[in-house]
Amino acid sequence: MNRRQAIGSIASAVAVTAAATRISNAKTDKPALTPVAPGGHKPVPLPFNAAKLQGLSEKLLTSHHDNNYAGAIKNLNAVELELDKVTKDTPGFQVAALRERELTYANSAYLHERYFENLGGDGKPAGDIAKALSTQFGSAGRWEELARATAMSLGGGSGWVVIALSPLTSDIRVVGTGGHAPALAAGTPLLVLDMFEHAYALDFGAAHAKYIDAFFANLNWGVVDKRWQAARR
Repeated sequence: MNRRQAIGSIASAVAVTAAATRISNAKTDKPALTPVAPGGHKPVPLPFNAAKLQGLSEKLLTSHHDNNYAGAIKNLNAVELELDKVTKDTPGFQVAALRERELTYANSAYLHERYFENLGGDGKPAGDIAKALSTQFGSAGRWEELARATAMSLGGGSGWVVIALSPLTSDIRVVGTGGHAPALAAGTPLLVLDMFEHAYALDFGAAHAKYIDAFFANLNWGVVDKRWQAARR
């Protein structure tokens, strides 16, 4: 099976699953969403024991979580409270600046949560997502090669590597971005790797390649597979 056929196979599966879900949802009432009040976001605790990951120190992980991630939550709350004060008379440049900060902090919080969530595993590929990646990219080695190359391109600077399901092309994409705000529109993150220096400098200094190795060694494929199953639904 070549890449074009593989993408077509994945696209067909996603389309069929989505259609079945729409029919099912039409017959049942969805539970009401409960929005978070402006300024009401709270940090999610680390989903693993920070002292037990291989190659990533407890000091690094707790600092990353308690300072960078929690800081994004704190700033998001502050920006939302300021946006709550906006009126028709608020200068446009103030509204634009607040909206830009809102997007940056919201994406930072969201991606950090998914980054920590997909750590704490043994790094061994498993589940339907591992099969889907191998099918689309030709082998497990090929998709990982692309993901690692994307991560290496961001080393020494800032950014995120996201393996995402694209609603536009109905396939899995390797996304690299140099900041928090740019993202694949409506893409569903399946695997998230933080390439900001704060994610590795305490342990590795400028040796970001060693950090990337440690990330893959601690990847929780069970979580990644659950995201894949949910995205397909």
